[in-house]
Amino acid sequence: MQQPEFRSRAFPLFHSYNINELPQIYGWFEEMRSQRPVFRDERTPLPIWQIFRYEDVLTVLTDYQRFSSAPLSGVGFAGSFIEDTLVAKDPPDHRKLRNLVNQAFTPRAVMHLSERVKQITQELLDEVREKGTMDIVSDIAFPLPAKIIADMLGVPAEDWDIFQRWVRGDDGQRRPAGRQAGATMQDEMALYFAGLLEERRRNPREDLITALSKAEIDGERLNNNELVNFCTLLLAAGQETTKNLLANALVCFTDHPDTMEKLVQEPGLMPSAVEEVLRYLSPVWFLFRHTKTDVELNGQHIPAHQLVLPWIASANRDAHQFPHADRFDIQREPNRHVGFGHGIHYCVGAPLARLEAKIALSMMLEQLKDIRRVESQPIIANMGIVFVIHSLPITFKA
Repeated sequence: MQQPEFRSRAFPLFHSYNINELPQIYGWFEEMRSQRPVFRDERTPLPIWQIFRYEDVLTVLTDYQRFSSAPLSGVGFAGSFIEDTLVAKDPPDHRKLRNLVNQAFTPRAVMHLSERVKQITQELLDEVREKGTMDIVSDIAFPLPAKIIADMLGVPAEDWDIFQRWVRGDDGQRRPAGRQAGATMQDEMALYFAGLLEERRRNPREDLITALSKAEIDGERLNNNELVNFCTLLLAAGQETTKNLLANALVCFTDHPDTMEKLVQEPGLMPSAVEEVLRYLSPVWFLFRHTKTDVELNGQHIPAHQLVLPWIASANRDAHQFPHADRFDIQREPNRHVGFGHGIHYCVGAPLARLEAKIALSMMLEQLKDIRRVESQPIIANMGIVFVIHSLPITFKA
């Protein structure tokens, strides 16, 4: 049998694939872990060192003294709003911004959202339950986390359509007042959040925008640019992670109907099922780092100032860490996956994503019977830094 083309060369980054190709892609990961665990891809404009084994990926994600998250000039986050956020910062600057994030995503703050998550999930299910069909992404996975993060931030209800468009990445008709012709969506978001922060300073409320407008780190308030970028990061961290986790979970469940039925009978297994989804079909596929000094990794010498790409999706299928790694096992123990990253850059939205996924998936399996994917419609995923399924139609019985 002829091998798939991408197994004979480096895997193309930022491409779209049919999810039926996933076994072949994971086969390529296995091949690379075995034969070229630290691989220099010279086909790209800037050579990239790709990392495949679990232990090596963990080292790159954890050792910030050798592997920096700050962007190289013209690469990765360079030039974007992300460049000025904790995602692209090393200590000590990272610590200051991370402390601010922790105020938003403390376990107590997240748990207070439980009832709101249940309420929104129920409203979304009520809209589709009698139809017997829906698109998981557009009907549940997208609106649920978007509404929750809008609530947390304190976005006014009348601005929901603007907020929704940003999350979708659309450039629709309605725009915030003051947007100038030719302004980018990033400019638009900056203008909007700057105005909202100023309004909350004058008229404080019980929301995150108000808290941020008064927040101090080491006795100093953040400047407006830092606050605006932080709001934009929260929008991405609080929405994108959950959206992809929910869609990926339905792919796993519909691919394994016996497991889905077990979850119906034993709903207490849902937390561990969510962890297995994070391992088995990771929402984040890879990250970028660069070497601050010359580095030796798995016998390979990597010079300083080289771009490094740790494959999270490959690490989570490494059989040396996860016995029977290609088996979807919702009772896997231990399950030390790196689906949310590791170390100081562990995903800021992880607690919220876990909460939303646990609640929403449990409610779906309880209220919708005989869930099946619409096999006649191919499921296409963009496989870049984040594994993104744009449409996932299913049928069910209420």
